[in-house]
Amino acid sequence: MPTFATNQDFINELRFNDQGLIPAIAQDWLDGAVLMMAWMNKSSLEESIKTGQAHYWSRSRNELWHKGSTSGHTQIIKEIRYDCDSDVILLIIDQTGSISCHKGERSCFFKKLDISTTENQLSKVQPIQDACSELFEVIKHRKANPQDESYTNKLLAGGDNKILKKIGEESAEFVMACKDDDESSIANEAADIIYHLQVALAHHKVTWRKVLKVLALRKGAPRRG
Repeated sequence: MPTFATNQDFINELRFNDQGLIPAIAQDWLDGAVLMMAWMNKSSLEESIKTGQAHYWSRSRNELWHKGSTSGHTQIIKEIRYDCDSDVILLIIDQTGSISCHKGERSCFFKKLDISTTENQLSKVQPIQDACSELFEVIKHRKANPQDESYTNKLLAGGDNKILKKIGEESAEFVMACKDDDESSIANEAADIIYHLQVALAHHKVTWRKVLKVLALRKGAPRRG
């Protein structure tokens, strides 16, 4: 568990409201999903920096609140940022147990207003993630809920022989696009490789998150010889 030295200069830079509070947004350290928003005061921020785990201020109970102290869903702080006006904190966190919401959801922001219809209906959704993570969720859903005309399901049904053949074909097309120095083709062929790579991962029950974690942990690692 990381431990941060208390930095009073950093805290003094912040603009707390009249109640001595500042909003804090928790964001997943791997896929960028926005998980929750809560309030902090100086004491909860100091405790968060000191312990490396998120502590908030409960306005209803008027007390310090260690996130996950009862549920086990603690938030390990990877990084702390604040906005250009110094009145909002962003916590980059590793969410223990993949649940941040007290209602058992990964993100507190699981309700979506559909403004594309006149009814403006509410629906339950997954948190917004990076495009690759969202694509993998679609592939996982196809695997769990096969559809007759789904290209993804046809690949999965063909197993390694079909999936790996496509990865080889798409890789060759990517190489040719690079040789032609065609920006649009390079981007499209790269997207095709990522998609087929993710199908292979899903087929072998390896999550995209595991790949992201490997990449994240390689940052700052010693250079290879």
